[in-house]
Amino acid sequence: MFFGQAAALGDKPFLWAKHDGTYQPVSWREVDRQVRALSRALRAQGIRPGDRVVIVSENRPEWAIADLAIMAAGAVSVPAYITNTVADHIYILENCGAKGLICSTEKLLRNALPAAIHSSHCEFVIALEGKGLAQECTIRFQGWNEALEAGEQMPDDVLEVAGRRTRDDLACLIYTSGTGGAPKGVMLSHRAIFCNLYSAYDLLQEFGLGDEVFLSFLPLSHSYEHTCGLFFPISIGAQIYYAEGADTLAANLQEARPTIMTAVPRLYEVLHGRIVAGVERAGGRKRDLFLKALALGRKRIEQPGSLSLGEKALNLLLDVLVRRKVGQRMGGRLKAFISGGAPLNYEVGIFFLALGVRLYQGYGQTEAAPVISCNRPRNIKIETVGPALKGVEVRLAPDGEILVRGELLMDGYWDDPDATEQTIIDGWLHTGDVGEMDADGYIRITDRKRDIIVISGGDNISPQRVEGFVTLQPEISQAMVYGDKRPYLVGLIVPAAEFVESYAKENNVAADLAALAGDKGFRAAIGAVLDRVNRDLSNLEKVRRFVIAAEAFTTDNQMMTPTLKIRRHTIRKEYQDTLDALYEGKAG
Repeated sequence: MFFGQAAALGDKPFLWAKHDGTYQPVSWREVDRQVRALSRALRAQGIRPGDRVVIVSENRPEWAIADLAIMAAGAVSVPAYITNTVADHIYILENCGAKGLICSTEKLLRNALPAAIHSSHCEFVIALEGKGLAQECTIRFQGWNEALEAGEQMPDDVLEVAGRRTRDDLACLIYTSGTGGAPKGVMLSHRAIFCNLYSAYDLLQEFGLGDEVFLSFLPLSHSYEHTCGLFFPISIGAQIYYAEGADTLAANLQEARPTIMTAVPRLYEVLHGRIVAGVERAGGRKRDLFLKALALGRKRIEQPGSLSLGEKALNLLLDVLVRRKVGQRMGGRLKAFISGGAPLNYEVGIFFLALGVRLYQGYGQTEAAPVISCNRPRNIKIETVGPALKGVEVRLAPDGEILVRGELLMDGYWDDPDATEQTIIDGWLHTGDVGEMDADGYIRITDRKRDIIVISGGDNISPQRVEGFVTLQPEISQAMVYGDKRPYLVGLIVPAAEFVESYAKENNVAADLAALAGDKGFRAAIGAVLDRVNRDLSNLEKVRRFVIAAEAFTTDNQMMTPTLKIRRHTIRKEYQDTLDALYEGKAG
C-alpha cells in the first residue's frame, strides 16, 4: 500500500516536521527512497522475515520510515514508549526476542542502549544520534545515515521481498499493560490493520475525503496513533504533521491547519480548559456572546427542535461571531476531531459540539487493531461510542460484556497462550468492558469488568501493581488508586495500625484514624511515604495526591471480598466525592 501511494504521489509532501522553527516537508518519493535503503540495511544486519525490531523514538519522519522499512523486510516492528526505563526496555527486548533496535536521540539511547547490550537476543542498534555512546557498545552499532548509505549500495529488491508478505503475516507487536502489571505483546497482522483502514474509510468518507492533513500528537507507539495517525493517512494519500508537544499544540494547530485529528480525551480536556480560561480573561461582551453560543448550541443538540425563531436567528449570528473564531483556533479547516483511547467526559464533548467543532467519540482496544466503533457524522450521540464500524461484529454477553469479532482481532498475545485463550473465546474478543446498545446499535459503556485504569491520556495502568508498591511500605496497610478518565492517579490510603499508634503516642493525640485524617503532621508523614514509593514508579504510575480512609477495608463493611481482595466498586461508591475532590484542589 505504501509503495503504491509513493509511486502515485511522487514529489508531493508527505511527512512534516519542525526544523529551525518552521515545518519542512519530506516528499513521498524521499520517504520511499529511505524506506528502501533502510530495509536493505536491516537485512544486511541479519534481519529475516518474522524477526522483531524495536523502535524507540519520538514522533518524527524517521519513526514512520523505520516502521515501514522493518515491515518491508518481512520483519515485525515493536514500538516502545520513550518514557520506558532501562528495565522496561529489557523486558520488551527479552520477551519478544528482538534482534535489533532503532533509536532516535542520544537521550533516549541512554536507556535503550544498556537494555540492548543486556539482551540475550539483540544483535545491533541503529541510531540517529549518540555515536559517542557506541564506544561502550558490545553489539553492532550503526548510525542512521551510515545505514541508509550502506543500503543504497545494495540491489533494490525491496518490492520483491515485501511482495512475499501476506495479509495474515504479523505486522507489529504492540505492548499493552496486563492486570498483573507485566505488559503483554499484542500480535497484530497486516489483515487486522487493513480491516481498521477499510472501516475508517467507510466512516470518514461521510465527511467528504479529499486532500487531507493530519496532525499527529499521540505517541506512535500507541496502537491508536499507529493505525489512525500513520497507516490510515497513508491509505488515503494524506499529509502528516508531527506536533512538537502539548505545550505547543495550539501553535501547531495554527501551523498545520489539520483537516482530521485523532487524539485521547486528555487533549480535548486541555483545549477546553484553555478556551474557557481565555474567555474568562476576555470578560465583558466577548464572554457573554461565548456563553450564549454555548447555551444555544447545547440546547439545539440536547433538545432538538426546541429553539424558537428568535433563538435560531441569534444562533446563526453566533456562528459568525463566536463559532467561526473557535474554528480558526483549530486551524480553520477541521473536518473532525476523533476521540478514543479512553472515555470522553460528556461535558467536554458537548462543549465542543455546541461550539460547532465536530468531535466524535469512538472506542477500541489494542487487541482490535484498535478501533471497534465510532459515532457517525449524520447521527452523533456523544454520550456513546457509536455503532460498530463496517466489517466489525459486536454483541453483548449475558452479563453485558462487550464482545467483538472480525478480521481486526489480534492473533493473540506474544508467547502467552493462556492469556490469549482467556481473552478470545470461540472467535470473540472479550473486551472486559460492560455496556448496552440502543435501537440504532450505538454502544454506551457503563462499566469495566477488568481493573485496568485508563487515564484521560489513553494510557493503561495496572492498579494492582501500584497498590502493591504502596502497601509494601510498613506505614501503609491498604490502598486503592483511582484515576479512570482522569489525568493522573490519586490514592485512598489506610495507614498501618502500628504506625497510627506510634504517631499518636509520639504526638500525644488520639489513635483515631478518622481524626488523624485531618492532622497536618500525620498527613505529611504519609505523604513522605508516598514520595518514597513514587521514586520507584514510572511517571504515569505515580500517586500525585491522596486522602486517608476513615476506616480500614474489611469483609464486615463489604469493602473486601471473602478472599481478601478489595471491592473497588464498593469503595469508590463510598469515597467517590472525596476522590473527585482531589482533582479539584478541595482535598489531599
